[in-house]
Amino acid sequence: MQQLNFKDTICAISTAPGVGAIAVARISGPLTFNIIELIFKPSNKKTSLRKAASHTIHHGTLQTAEGPLDDVLLSIFRAPNTYTGEDLAEISIHGSDYLQKRIMEIFLDHGLRMAGPGEFTLRAFLNGKLDLAQAEGVADVIAAHSKMSHELAFTQLRGGFSKKLKSLREQLISFVSLIELELDFGEEDVEFADRSSLIKLVKTLKSEISSLVDSFSLGNVIKTGIPVAIIGKPNSGKSTLLNAILNEEKAIVSDIPGTTRDSIEDTIVIGGYSFRFIDTAGLRAAENVIETMGIERTWQKISEASIVLYIFDATKESFEDVVSALKDFKDIADNPTRHLILIGNKIDKVKKLPKGFSSFVNQETIFVSAKRHENIHQIAESLVSKVSLSAINDGMVISNARHYEALQSSLSSITEVEKGLARHIPADLLSSNIRNALYHIGSITGEISSDDILGTIFSRFCIGK
Repeated sequence: MQQLNFKDTICAISTAPGVGAIAVARISGPLTFNIIELIFKPSNKKTSLRKAASHTIHHGTLQTAEGPLDDVLLSIFRAPNTYTGEDLAEISIHGSDYLQKRIMEIFLDHGLRMAGPGEFTLRAFLNGKLDLAQAEGVADVIAAHSKMSHELAFTQLRGGFSKKLKSLREQLISFVSLIELELDFGEEDVEFADRSSLIKLVKTLKSEISSLVDSFSLGNVIKTGIPVAIIGKPNSGKSTLLNAILNEEKAIVSDIPGTTRDSIEDTIVIGGYSFRFIDTAGLRAAENVIETMGIERTWQKISEASIVLYIFDATKESFEDVVSALKDFKDIADNPTRHLILIGNKIDKVKKLPKGFSSFVNQETIFVSAKRHENIHQIAESLVSKVSLSAINDGMVISNARHYEALQSSLSSITEVEKGLARHIPADLLSSNIRNALYHIGSITGEISSDDILGTIFSRFCIGK
């Protein structure tokens, strides 16, 4: 981690790069209001910035040695009730490139230092305003691209995940305290910790941590997008369907069979949920090595998908053809956590749609014309209906790989404790495994952290946050 002086007063533009109606310049640190008094002139001559209350906004002009530079709004936040825990101010200026560069020059000329990536949030963590998991939640809220990913990140930012971990950690600390008390009286062969109660507690902890570990697969899907594989025979219209869903020419469309040799991916938000669509190579007997590789990747993508759209040519493929093809996807159709939807394509070329098709094949079926964008909305509605939020509403879901690895390590230690209790191993060995579990849980929230961990986490933040 870069060595930073946290006694410095730092500055940065906190709004996105580029020209806009306004830009917000942020400063934080002990010299904040000394600098503000030098560069800001209130419109109301009676306003005393030195006495101005926290969480107030003031109109005025940004001053330079040459005179006024811009009409601005100044927001004042006084320590300790600020984002960083320090004195903090934000100046809203007009959003030209020139003014953004000029205000930063003014700050630097007055002895401020440019903030490092995520340094405002890092100071919030160091000053106890956020724990480490909440700080990572800040980055995830900023990066969220769908309703689901935002809800997940916002729960983490608000401390829901941290409260769960705090509860687990407190139970472990209580546990290890009793065990280590026994070590102090080892020569007297005293047991302060009732073993049957400890076994019950360990099973509860193991179940709760296992639940968090298992939730990562869902959390990762929410964060990166629900994977939807578009599959079918060559020339059934897979690429045309992808283009219709995305409403752009993402995939090459051709009448030549085998045009799609590799998977094509793109993400779109539908109904507030992010779906990651994967157009795959057509399923058929390959004619060359390259096509063979493409078809192998298709099967790989099918295995990774939460939803599979099997598209068939309604002008050529019969009931029997579709039923025969579905035999290869029985594991998906029978899996309640995965979904298979049949898409009958090219209805613009069909005089009469077959009745009772979905009943015959025992599978949800939507008939569309991908070329003419007919009934594409039905696919969108079906996809949204397949999304289950029960896992989020009923419990805690993790989406951070660092948290996942730490919880896995903690679970491994708890499992060793459970085995040790069953074998009646000495208290000192139990204590060692419990402390390992405590260490890994503490590393998530920052009770235990290193400069390397902090450097890795906050380097991913934008400057200004």
